Amino acid sequence: MRKDPPATTPSAVHKLVDLGFIDARSKTLDIAAFLDRIDRHGGSSDFRLAALRAALAELGSSSPNRARRILEQLSDPSREPALQASAQAACGAPPPLPERES
Repeated sequence: MRKDPPATTPSAVHKLVDLGFIDARSKTLDIAAFLDRIDRHGGSSDFRLAALRAALAELGSSSPNRARRILEQLSDPSREPALQASAQAACGAPPPLPERES
């Protein structure tokens, strides 16, 4: 059963903004600086950057559950464990599907 969000007063919203704005601002600037560094070095077609850019586009949405959609965009949807690791560390975004041989 879906619950409706509680009624929010303007002062409650103001308090939420007061609590979270500086942190969100800082993270936004960190991401912008990261992307600027990538661009200064010629950009990249790396799948992780494509996933990040798609997630950033989702931030502009006003529909609920943005965090869930972004987490899903940046997560590997497979259910079965990999037989062998493709890298030594987590990559933070679903890797591209392997190309099939024709």
